[in-house]
Amino acid sequence: MKIPAVKKLVETVSMDRLIEAEKALINEIPLPIKVEGEDEGEQLTHILAAIWIMGKMDDANMDFHGALREYTKMVRESLN
Repeated sequence: MKIPAVKKLVETVSMDRLIEAEKALINEIPLPIKVEGEDEGEQLTHILAAIWIMGKMDDANMDFHGALREYTKMVRESLN
C-alpha cells in the first residue's frame, strides 16, 4: 500500500466513485477512475483503504491522518 496513492483517492474521488471502482475490479472491467498501483491487487488495496478511511473520517469526525492511523493499526492487528 502506498499512502500517497490512498491520500490522493481520499482527497479527489467521491465515495460513490470509489465503490464503483471496487466493483469494476471485482468484475474485471476497466476502472472508471485512475487508481495508482502496480497491479490490480495494489489498486484494490488503495481503493479499499480509501473507502475505509473516508468512512472513518465521516463517522468519527476525524482528519485524514487520524483515520489513516486507525486503518494501519487495524491492518497490523489483523496480521498478528
